[in-house]
Amino acid sequence: MGNSKSGALSKELLEDLKSNTKYNEAELCVWYQSFLKECPTGRITKEQFEGIYASFFPNADPTEYARHVFRSFDTNADGQLDFKEYIVALHLTSGGKTLQKLEWAFALYDVDGNGTISKNEIQEIVKSIFNMIPEEDQKDLPEDENTPDKRADKVWDFFGKKEDGKDCRREFIQGVMDNKDILRLIQYDEPQKIKDKLKEKKQ
Repeated sequence: MGNSKSGALSKELLEDLKSNTKYNEAELCVWYQSFLKECPTGRITKEQFEGIYASFFPNADPTEYARHVFRSFDTNADGQLDFKEYIVALHLTSGGKTLQKLEWAFALYDVDGNGTISKNEIQEIVKSIFNMIPEEDQKDLPEDENTPDKRADKVWDFFGKKEDGKDCRREFIQGVMDNKDILRLIQYDEPQKIKDKLKEKKQ
């Protein structure tokens, strides 16, 4: 992004983001100014991203999950998110189309980036999701999904894979689209306060 410090979005990037996210031109310009205020270099580091996430979860530990989210959006693997990667992340985590969300969910769960998902990878992400659920809320979860292992088993059993099997992108996306309950199990439904906080930043 050549003009990341200039304070204005390039026309090409603006058009790209308008056609690929739900944001309009005015919203994107506001987001961009806010982004530059937080990240004057025009890039956000993994540590800054984790810090932003941590402020949303004062009663839990989102560090591990934030690290996975960051990895899934750092599409060029340079350890930083530019404005485009950041906006796509916001768009997908706060209401992208189902198919786009599932493409992202696959990238999130494909921890080693090899194009398939193993049971261990599901366990790793589910565990990081549990770190963000306050203990008192964990008590309200259904008996068969009230621990990371139980929830990971439930997800894996649904895909009907052997213990050491692998799930490819197509199987994963189709499987989740066929069963809304699995969609609930593989994601962390962000509390209303996160959405409120994001709205505040926009104003």
